Amino acid sequence: MKKEMSKTYNPKEVEDKTYAHWEEKGYFKPEVHPQGKPFTIVMPPPNITGQLHMGHAFDGTLQDVLTRYKRMDGYAALWLPGTDHASIATEVKVVDKLREEEGKTKKDIGRDAYMERAWDWALTYKTRITDQLKKLGASCDWSRERFTMDEGCSKAVNEAFVNLYNKGLIYKGSRIINWCPTCKTALSEAEVEYAEQQGHLWHIRYPLVNSEGYLTVATTRPETMLGDSGVAVHPDDKRYQHLVGKTVILPLLNKEIPIVADDYVDIDFGTGVVKMTPAHDPNDYEVGLRHNLEQIRVINDDATMNDLAGIYSGLDRYECRKAVVRDLEALGLLEKIEEHQHNVGGCYRCSTTVETMTSEQWFVNMKPLAKPALEAVRNRETEFIPDRFSKIYYNWMENIRDWCISRQLWWGHRIPAYYCDDCGEMIVAKETPISCPKCSGSHFTQEEDVLDTWFSSALWPFSTLGWPDDTQDLKKFYPTTVLVTGYDIIFFWVARMIFMGINEMGETPFKDVYIHGLVRDSQGRKMSKSLGNGIDPLELIETYSADALRFTIITGNSAGNDIRWQDEKVESSRNFLNKIWNAARFVLMNLDDDIMDKKDEALSHLENTDKWILSRMNTIVQEVNHNMSKYELGIAASKIYDFTWNEYCDWYIELVKPRLYGEEEKTKISAQYTLRVVLDTILRLLHPFTPFITEEINGYLPGTTVDIMVAQWPHFDESLDFPEDEKQVVFLMEAIRSIRNIRAEMDVPYSKKTQLFIISTNKSLIKLMEESLLYFEKMASVSTIKFITKKEIEENFVSAVLEDMELFINLDELVDKEKEIARLTHEESKLQKEIDRLNQKLSNKGFIDKAPEKVVDIEREKQRVYIETMDKVRERLAYYQK
Repeated sequence: MKKEMSKTYNPKEVEDKTYAHWEEKGYFKPEVHPQGKPFTIVMPPPNITGQLHMGHAFDGTLQDVLTRYKRMDGYAALWLPGTDHASIATEVKVVDKLREEEGKTKKDIGRDAYMERAWDWALTYKTRITDQLKKLGASCDWSRERFTMDEGCSKAVNEAFVNLYNKGLIYKGSRIINWCPTCKTALSEAEVEYAEQQGHLWHIRYPLVNSEGYLTVATTRPETMLGDSGVAVHPDDKRYQHLVGKTVILPLLNKEIPIVADDYVDIDFGTGVVKMTPAHDPNDYEVGLRHNLEQIRVINDDATMNDLAGIYSGLDRYECRKAVVRDLEALGLLEKIEEHQHNVGGCYRCSTTVETMTSEQWFVNMKPLAKPALEAVRNRETEFIPDRFSKIYYNWMENIRDWCISRQLWWGHRIPAYYCDDCGEMIVAKETPISCPKCSGSHFTQEEDVLDTWFSSALWPFSTLGWPDDTQDLKKFYPTTVLVTGYDIIFFWVARMIFMGINEMGETPFKDVYIHGLVRDSQGRKMSKSLGNGIDPLELIETYSADALRFTIITGNSAGNDIRWQDEKVESSRNFLNKIWNAARFVLMNLDDDIMDKKDEALSHLENTDKWILSRMNTIVQEVNHNMSKYELGIAASKIYDFTWNEYCDWYIELVKPRLYGEEEKTKISAQYTLRVVLDTILRLLHPFTPFITEEINGYLPGTTVDIMVAQWPHFDESLDFPEDEKQVVFLMEAIRSIRNIRAEMDVPYSKKTQLFIISTNKSLIKLMEESLLYFEKMASVSTIKFITKKEIEENFVSAVLEDMELFINLDELVDKEKEIARLTHEESKLQKEIDRLNQKLSNKGFIDKAPEKVVDIEREKQRVYIETMDKVRERLAYYQK
């Protein structure tokens, strides 16, 4: 009994049901193709701080398309999902929740109680994100789902930390770092976002000791001068060479500090004299090390001034700045103040202006790790797609600084360093030591700090597969195939995964890095809460369907480029899905249940239109395979769209309708078979992009034996290559299109049939046209075809010229003369009014001079089009009024 499709497609009834079916069948596991070549994607783990946003939808759709495509192509495809504990971001959320709901701080409740609340948060949002990804249609292997703080990943973190420490690549020391006064933690350079800000440049006089005069320095942060331990000049600067080795008085604190010579100083910038604050500036820090300058930290963790700031102790950094400037001015030591545009670093999570300061932290020595990671990309062991993004990678890795990996937080992987309570000895170990190697003590306190979130994320491609254990998954699926991610975290994450993969596994963690852009609003702006222009993908799924959202994302995408979101595009995608549904419903209503059993009979009676669509389908299959292999997903989707809508639905289905309704059984069977084969191929090609509707329609196809999700991916078939038949049908389509255009121009209703007159000497084309009257009757409202000579052309004939053929139709047969004159006269009047209005507007000097050039050009183009249209209308009027 044939199942009948509903008149309209209802995604709400289909999507959840279909996804549950896939999960129940175990289709998301690579074991679907146990002998298949491995294909692996590890999901960039979403942070457990919120819910699915358009960035996740974009990223997830791209990954799912690739995974479904490879799964259908016989690969053991593993898309491994997971979430990230997001140390700083989650801590901020949990601390805020604790304050708002309980009126307490994390210190009020203690570390253990705080961690319970943090884990509750994590489990809630992990579940929420998973459910949302399922709504999108993500075909992840949820049985292998990971979390950066689960037991296995935590074991991997300790293993990697200890390995690096034992190699001398992790150390603890006091160095200059970035500090967020709000989050109260150290930040790596990658976690600082720089933005141009309007500020000031204060020029301050430092009096020379035992000499008349002073040196003038310029600074954007006067409050840091309280931590100055020297001033520097260039060794070749003749203005100051005689002063090197002497001292100046540090204003306000009235202490002597030395004048040093260092190549770091730019002779041509400002006065050529630079204040040195080694504890609060990374460049000053390096100069200070070279000249043994004291590191004087004057700013506390909360951005207030400490006791070393003298009378300014206790002031907020900005209040201190005002007081310092005021006091310098009173002493006559403030030379001038200039407006100054400069880059200011902010915390990537809370946007607070960061402080650079010396602090005892844990660091990774990056130079030895960066070198092989650079070579791996240069040697194309890992390739960026598009290649231009490798420049970002090179730039960061070539100029890399040691990575500050410790964070003054509670949520995260606690650093596996232990301090003996008896003698203070530090032991770095994977587990709590039993005995102190120095004093044999048995009581230890673990390091309070946790690791930077990106440390665990850097291990993601292999920790998720079971490392450090030698698991079967690790053997089969590492290195992974492709990483899909945005360009904004190339140095945050991609670079770190590459150098960690090489260091721990001996090879890069992925062959390809597919870089995508951002989803922006219709004006090209980045989506953000502050602008209120964010779009909730779950709302779009509710309104339009997951397939419509996915198809919109893909068709607007090209590697590395941002996409602009427009609701019109998702509406267009929904219309496309409805088009497919309606076409499939029509086809299935006209198929016999046993049509696939009649394959041989159908193939032996194929007509040129059947061969044309099969050949075009074959070409599209070949092109889509090429595009998919090059990660040109947007191009592939657009080609499937065009073929489905234009060639299959608008042309082939219409061309074969007479055969479906006719009495000749042989030609009917070949038409049915071809309709079924092409529809099936379209559904398979579309499945990675629009999985739900394709699976639903597939269930209705007669002869279907497998779910489309695990059906075989289409490939080029030489037996379906019919170039001559393609040429013939393309010619017929052009002829039909020409007749339609003439009828449209003359506003002739479809119900009015016309004779088609043809002049041609090409025998094969004449034969083709003679055999194709059925198509012209159906698609161009032609009643008969008559071949004529040039002598038989009448004055009222309208022509269209094709290669080796002229087509004519008789206007007098089609047009009611009096009605056409009335219509054209009315059209002439309307056009004249528009032309007069535009002539007046474009002769107005005020408009021409004041309006933007683009606006003027638009009006001129309108004028040109109206004049051309008027000429055609008057030409037709003249013909009918003869």
